[in-house]
Parts: sequence; C-alpha cells; structure tokens
Amino acid sequence: MYNFFGPKLPNHIFRWNQVMRFAQLPPLANDAPHVLLAMNMYWEQFVNMYALLAASLRARGVRVSVLVNDGVLPACEKCLLVNNQPGISLHETDYRAVKKIFAPLDVQLLKFSQFINTDELPTITTDNEKEHALAGALRYFAKGTLTNESSANEVLGKYQQAAAITKQVMEKVLEQDHYDVVCCHHGIYIPQGIVGEVARQHNVRVVNWNVAYREKCFIFSHGDTYHHTLLSEPTSAWENIPWTPALDKTITDYLVSRHSGSKDWISFNRAPEENTKKIIQQLGIDPQKPVIALLTNVIWDAQLHYPTNIFPNMIEWVKATIAYFATRPDLQLVIRIHPAELKGTIPSRQLMLAEIQLAFPQLPSNVFVIPPDSSISTYVIGELCNVAIIYGTKTGVELVSSGIPTIVAGEAWIKHKGLTIDPASMAEYTAALDRLPVAARLDAAIIQRAKLYAYHFFFRRMIPVSCIQPGKSIYFTVQLNNLADILPGADLGLDIICDGITTGAPFVYPDERAGDAIPTTPTGAWLDMR
Repeated sequence: MYNFFGPKLPNHIFRWNQVMRFAQLPPLANDAPHVLLAMNMYWEQFVNMYALLAASLRARGVRVSVLVNDGVLPACEKCLLVNNQPGISLHETDYRAVKKIFAPLDVQLLKFSQFINTDELPTITTDNEKEHALAGALRYFAKGTLTNESSANEVLGKYQQAAAITKQVMEKVLEQDHYDVVCCHHGIYIPQGIVGEVARQHNVRVVNWNVAYREKCFIFSHGDTYHHTLLSEPTSAWENIPWTPALDKTITDYLVSRHSGSKDWISFNRAPEENTKKIIQQLGIDPQKPVIALLTNVIWDAQLHYPTNIFPNMIEWVKATIAYFATRPDLQLVIRIHPAELKGTIPSRQLMLAEIQLAFPQLPSNVFVIPPDSSISTYVIGELCNVAIIYGTKTGVELVSSGIPTIVAGEAWIKHKGLTIDPASMAEYTAALDRLPVAARLDAAIIQRAKLYAYHFFFRRMIPVSCIQPGKSIYFTVQLNNLADILPGADLGLDIICDGITTGAPFVYPDERAGDAIPTTPTGAWLDMR
C-alpha cells in the first residue's frame, strides 16, 4: 500500500508542536474573520506553506478551517501517468498525518468525506468546470490532447466525477458555515479549480498562490490563478515605480543570474552552454543571415495555462511558423524547445520535436531545432537573434528587458504592456513576420519600461518569506524559533500575504522600499476594519 508520508512525518515537515508548546494563540472574537484554506491534497511541498498560513492567520486573530481530501476523489492533481506507471493513490493514513501536522494550530480540519452524498452528486455544467476536468486529464497524461490514449475516456470520466464530488463538497462547506475567503494553491486543475469556481459562484472571495521562481518566494493573486490575473493586471501597478540606479542594478543582476538559475529554486538549465561561437557552429547557422528565435512552452502546460488566441494550440503555431519561414530563405528560424519537456516535475509525453518531425520529415534548410535536452543557453539564442517569437513563455519578460524585439503569438504575461508586438489575428501575425528583420533593437525608453515590469514581476509580485528554507528537490522547510517570528511586524512578506488574504490588499511586496520602515497591520487590526 502506498503511504505518502510513511509511518512518521518526513524530516522537512515542520513540527508545530515544538513552537506552540511555549506559545498561546489569541482567543477568537465572535465575529472573527473566517478563512478556508482549501489544501485539498497532501502535497509534501505544499503542506508546510499551508500550515504556515494557518499559524500566521490564527496568530492574527483569524478563524481558520482547513479542507482536505481524505482519499475519496477518484482523481486529482496528484494523479500522474509517468513512465506508464499508475498514479498516486490517497489513503486515510495520509489524513491522519495531516491531522497531526495541524493539531497544535487550533484550526478546524474538514474532510471531504464529511460532505459527500453519492446519491445526490451534482453535474458539472459550466464551461469552466468542464475545462478544469479536461485540464486534469491532460495533466495526468502530460499531453496536450487525449488522442491515442486507450484509457482517455476512463481517465476523463474520473476527473469529471472528481469535479462533481468537489463541487458538492464545496457547496455544502459554504452552506454550513460562513467564510470570508477561500485560499488554495494553483487555482486550476482538480480539485482546486472547482474549489475556486464554486467559491466565486457563492460570492466568496478567492485567493490563489503558488511557489514563485525566486528562492524563498511565493506569488499570490486575488480572484483567480495568477496565470490569468497577471495577463489583466493594470500597468498602473508598476509603471510609476520611482526608478533608481540601485533598482536598475538589482533587476539587471538578477536577470543575468537567470541564465543559470543561481538565485532561483525553479530552473531548468543549471549548466548552460554560453559560448556563442560554439553554439553557432553546433547549430550550423549562418552568422551573416538574420536569426529569428522561436521559444516554445511545454505542450500540455501551455494549453492549460494560456487561453488560445490566434492559433488553436501551440503546435499549430509552430507548424504555421515553420511553413512561413520555408518561404523566407533570407531569414533563419531557430526553435528552442523548452527544457522542461524533459526536466520538469512532470516530463511531457507529447514532445514538440516529434510533432515537428511528423509535420516536416525534412525541415526547411533555414530552420534549426534545439531539443529540450540541449545545454545551449536560451539567453544566448536571444542575444543572437534579430527578433524573438513566443507563445506563452515567461522568458518574454527577460527578452524585452534585454532589448530584443518580441512577437507574442499566444498569451504571455508580457503582452499588452506596451513592450511587445501583439498580433490579434492570423493576418496581423503574418504581417509582423513580413516586416522581419527589424532594423534595430528596442529603444532605451522601451527597455527602461521593460525593466520596470521585470522588477515588478520578479521583486514585487514574488513575495519573500524569511522563515522558508530551501530543501532537497522540490521541497522546502520552515525555520522558526518561536511564534514571535510570524507575528505582525516580524516578516514583511508574511504580513503582506496575511493582509492580502484577510483584507483584500494587493499582493505586492514593496521591495523598492525594503530599507524603509514600512507600516504593517497590527494583530487583530482586520477585526476593526470589518
């Protein structure tokens, strides 16, 4: 039998009893705000953060309930088909481990099984609900389509059933008690996506979060997953940051570190090949002809995280772009396949290189493909190119900050910010390609604006939490001496997160003022603000 935690809690799971035995949490007022932490699943890499949020909110006089799936869902985000092995199954023993983790924190623990009536399961009816179920199935197979999967209907059916169960659970949870906020990680897939959908239908505020790129940092968003909200974030949130040489150096140094990921805990190429001459020779490109770089996403990930725009999916975009460049022998197209296809937490089972080879058994002579396992630096390719074309990659933020003109063919966060070429139709996309090559790099004003956004994205939207310590692999630990370490005023990042959850304040870390005395919300202040 699979036991996610084993007979004992893993060493990286923080023991809250060690802190709480010497501390006393404040009593809850009758009208204390109520936060539902919809943890749902027993992810080892998320348990510590949920427990930290629970402790920090409870220490601020907030009533906290934690919702967990105690093994009743037929499918969820943890279920994966990797190397043709069965997905992870969940057991009651996992719930007992979670109960042990949260017991010292004076929170209410809710189990899915408390709210299920299999005779009255609702149907998933909205497009969003159906999309979350499909997204879960695609993630399970790590593919952008269910085609050619013999168990596709069975797996999709399980995710649809899991969506229906989650919908029933959340509706009953919200009916039986009052909640001011529902907070859960990611905000998409099953069950988190359905949790958010039901909360919004009941007019309950939603907060989503995830691990960010920078070490010890997290990204939080209001109302929906950050994959969506960053697309619509108003430019007024960042374009008026008072710029200084110090901030310029901060973002410039960090962007350079991104080449190897030395300051990140999410990186896919720790030892990149950065010798330009060697790369040119290895690819066989002509240094006298303009190079256009095309950067992909992971096929299933891109389809789930970014709504399609001009093209029905990313594969069709790549195929159409190759076909176009076959008519442009004056240009060279270098396609950099995302390293995460092979090096990500979930290795893709649908590979872009195979899709390209299927469509083009013989590539045009001016098209070159860098496979996902290549150590060639994406950033050197960017420096070599005249223009970059992206679909949804976050690398777009770095490209424009380096002065590289960039065409966005899908939905990337850098889009609609006055920094990129954003065609809205196939005709506009073709017209943008017809104008290649461009005469010059981006001008100083656009580069400056791009750096402003990059700084906002990497240093303000990514919120550092001082008590989080990187661990092995994808896990992180908590390091606390006593409860005072997480009280208001002890950690600015944690203050901003808790204020955002409780008051709806922006999840923006004022890094540009980090040296100033920044006021924080005192314990219990939210009760007065209600």
